[in-house]
Amino acid sequence: MNEADILNAKILIVDDAEANLKLLEDLLTREGFHQVISTADSTRALDLYKAFEPDLILLDLMMPELDGYAVLEMLSRHIPKDEYLPVLVLTADATIGAKRKALALGAKDFLTKPFDTIEAMLRVWNLLETRILYRHLKSLNAEIKPAVHLPKTSE
Repeated sequence: MNEADILNAKILIVDDAEANLKLLEDLLTREGFHQVISTADSTRALDLYKAFEPDLILLDLMMPELDGYAVLEMLSRHIPKDEYLPVLVLTADATIGAKRKALALGAKDFLTKPFDTIEAMLRVWNLLETRILYRHLKSLNAEIKPAVHLPKTSE
């Protein structure tokens, strides 16, 4: 894995606040990411996930109509069980209840607003490294499976 692998990752941002979307898009662009899409309409999250197939989702929790918890529930029904798709929750709700609920619903990391931009980018980087390594391991496992299931020979 090299830096280009991470910078080629697809990132989906879901946050109802346009200012937050702009901030995150600018941060990611400055970092060198070029495949970033975003929406302020959380009801579009699932469709964008299916169409864009992101490697990372940055998700706000407190949104009108469909909150982040509902988005996490929907995603969990569509993400295959053997897939590792990191979701980084970004929220102003710093309660332990919010963290536990989001993590229980499938979020892989949690960051409280207002957040430190360097910390946010380090978490994005770490989650994407894990995603890429997971996909590489999955690919290697697929390659060695035929060797593991060779027919047994009788004596």
